[in-house]
Amino acid sequence: MPDQRDVQTHNAPLETFVEQVKQVLEHLYDFPYLEGHPLAAEGAQLAGRPSETPGQRLRREAVAAIEALSPGPGVPLRAPHARVYNLLHLHYVEGMTIQETARELSISLRQAYRDLRHGEESVAAVLWSRRATPTPPSADATQASSVQTEIARLETHPRPVDLQRLVQYAQKAVERLAAQRAVDLHVEAPSEPMIVAADQAVAQQVLVNILSYAVQQAQASNLEVGLISEKEQICLTLRYARDPKATGALVINDVVAQLAARLGWEVQQEDQPASRRLVTLRMAAHGLTVLVIDDNEGLVELLERYLDGYACRLVAATSGQAGLELAQELMPDAIVLDVMMPGMDGWELLQIMRTRPQTAAIPVIICSVFNDPELAYSLGASLFLPKPVSRDGILTALRQLDLV
Repeated sequence: MPDQRDVQTHNAPLETFVEQVKQVLEHLYDFPYLEGHPLAAEGAQLAGRPSETPGQRLRREAVAAIEALSPGPGVPLRAPHARVYNLLHLHYVEGMTIQETARELSISLRQAYRDLRHGEESVAAVLWSRRATPTPPSADATQASSVQTEIARLETHPRPVDLQRLVQYAQKAVERLAAQRAVDLHVEAPSEPMIVAADQAVAQQVLVNILSYAVQQAQASNLEVGLISEKEQICLTLRYARDPKATGALVINDVVAQLAARLGWEVQQEDQPASRRLVTLRMAAHGLTVLVIDDNEGLVELLERYLDGYACRLVAATSGQAGLELAQELMPDAIVLDVMMPGMDGWELLQIMRTRPQTAAIPVIICSVFNDPELAYSLGASLFLPKPVSRDGILTALRQLDLV
């Protein structure tokens, strides 16, 4: 029995399509090559720009697919969740070698090749979703164009979020639908938080839609949702038995695929024997998260410059109350805390955090113009840094905490 993963799109299996997309990326500026490429011939009948050749249209689509993976403006070049997009852009669009790109992003050559392969598959997923379903005519075409426009205009704002909380939100959203269809949702996840960098609003909608489509396609039985944390990525899996009477062949529709790509998530669907289906989402595990609680926003900008090149994301709070809420929500790896703030000052906040189970063990670095380390340590601070902060000072502090 042939592998059901070989879903046909323009008579090309998905594995072949990924390889073809890789060829296009490797010859992005070789227009004679692109004109003769099979993907250019397949898309020749699609509407393009005036006087645009099939090869030119293919190049434009490939670049647009890369840009669909962008995490949005203002994200540091070396941010972990932006790495795949930046690697693709630097290597294929700007023409840097893999070695140059690895040095630019401060990653190993092995990691660069691994991320590049993941990026190529993500670009293929975007193009696959756009080619998998023939463009419907008239009003439907207008609607499809509107969807494309809306997604292109979407601005994402990645921040550290707990994937388990996102899954719980999606599970709550579809539980009534699941009950109506007699589908039992079973979620298995580790007890510790699983932090990823994502735009929370977009991520929630991706998970809700994938879970909803899976419920609608599942037989009246169990739908198993699993969360697995690996060294550099987190995997979310959905396993269920397909209902032969269910409409719709894909859990991953065009909109979901494009939104997932904007998040840098890799989404795969695999049909298995005995009418089983496996849907897998892979996302980069978020690196070091440091919460900076200081009413001077300039400190965050300064620390971002100091930590450029490290797998570290800074999250800012400009008041003690906001910092307390973020600390409990994000469970950061460390907190850099100012003392002199309006309302709840740093000393009060430090004492509150040390009495709450969620935040009691989080390392806190007091960073203040008041040079009083003895008081800081007596109240539970892990380290003390006098202002003004130097690059060596913050790096030494993070090394002492075994974070970098």
